[in-house]
Amino acid sequence: DVVTSSGGRKIAAHSSVLASASPVLETILERRLQRVKESGKGGRAVVRIRGVTDDVAAAFVRLLYAGSRYRERGEGEVEEDVEKYAEQLLVLAHAYRVPWLKLWCQEAIGSRLTPGTVVDALQLADLCDAPQLHLRCMRLLAKEFRAVERTEAWRFLRDNDPWQELDVLRQLHDADMRRRKWRRKRAEQKVYMELSDAMDILRHICTEGCTEVGPVGQAPTKSPCPAYATCRGLQLLIRHFSLCKSRASCPRCQRMWQLLRLHAALCRVPDGHCNTPLCTQFKLKEQQKEAVSASVAAKAGDGSDGRWGLLVKKVKAVSVMSSLGKRSSPSQC
Repeated sequence: DVVTSSGGRKIAAHSSVLASASPVLETILERRLQRVKESGKGGRAVVRIRGVTDDVAAAFVRLLYAGSRYRERGEGEVEEDVEKYAEQLLVLAHAYRVPWLKLWCQEAIGSRLTPGTVVDALQLADLCDAPQLHLRCMRLLAKEFRAVERTEAWRFLRDNDPWQELDVLRQLHDADMRRRKWRRKRAEQKVYMELSDAMDILRHICTEGCTEVGPVGQAPTKSPCPAYATCRGLQLLIRHFSLCKSRASCPRCQRMWQLLRLHAALCRVPDGHCNTPLCTQFKLKEQQKEAVSASVAAKAGDGSDGRWGLLVKKVKAVSVMSSLGKRSSPSQC
């Protein structure tokens, strides 16, 4: 009962099918059919699909008839239409508010992106409000920006639309900063994990002993522990610390001092019962520091305690999460 037209070609269609597929076409058809009824002349209402060729308009109508369920089957003429006319169909799907077709066209365009076509696809995504396509374009730009810079499309964008060029560069910069921040956090998390493992190994050496170092009055065990690769390095550090004559200036001894101090900050064993060397002394020293007022600490200009406290909290949090991960899940009834 309606005719769609993009110019010279007319395509017969049913108003109920078009109206159910697109709210924009539904509004247009209501007005056109009302005019036909009021005129009393009868005939069919005409809906003009402007801005595209006859073949694209025919493909658009076929897709509206096929509906979103046809996409799941993924075969036949309509799939070829999407692959062939994806860009034009994306514009029509955006203009006539057909979300499933819009998503399908975004995937079709995104699957064949190249450095030579990504700039045009990005502009199309911005004009048609296509976030999935925009995201894929930005990922390709970030990955192959050097190749995109040498294309004619990028030079045209730079010469004729500097604001969009600036927006693209800003988004690439923000994405790069997010990646760097994520990598930095991953590196920090790795350091906290290593410190947490070092605390466990130090507790193991000072409580049970290992191949070369053991608690006072107890011979080291002959069999290596499961984490022997890390444990041996810490044992060598402890042996060096016990024999070194210049602990105040030795970098290795300074590292051992920090590990012992960190252990004391994390240790929950009552005073006098921990086998780790200098644990009680470090605890007492930390308690004395906490007793000093904040004004005196600020006047002294010592900002290391804040960073040290943050380090202790981070390592403690990682230790808790690690222990929860290693804990076996309770059996279900």
